[in-house]
Amino acid sequence: MSTTPTTARSVTKTVTIERAVADVYAFLADPSNWPAWVIANVTAIEPTDEPDWWLMTTPHGPARLRIRGNAELGTLDHDYVEERASWQVPARVVANGTGSEFMITFFQPPAFTDAYFDKQVALVDTELATLKRVLETGA
Repeated sequence: MSTTPTTARSVTKTVTIERAVADVYAFLADPSNWPAWVIANVTAIEPTDEPDWWLMTTPHGPARLRIRGNAELGTLDHDYVEERASWQVPARVVANGTGSEFMITFFQPPAFTDAYFDKQVALVDTELATLKRVLETGA
């Protein structure tokens, strides 16, 4: 009996940021900065008693976040856990000349309909534009 592998739908988003890789990485690796740029999905965040985990307030209720970063490689993979689903989100910052490229991939959780996943992924465009503005202008 053979098993056919299943793959999830995925979307990868990128944004070019005119800031050094070290600056972009440091900003993204600090969860306390997330409400400043993840404006559609995170309204507040605070550390928990559990090492590396943060508690977020989201439009859909509480969620937990853990960043599994590696500054040398530029990886900012993170785990996201909420009531309906949990998933891993690969992310990375790489040099682009004197600036940076931030890449993030979303896999559709089984609990999400295609329409809901599409709606959530569309919000990321606003968040990445906000990230770019915050890091390039400080506003």
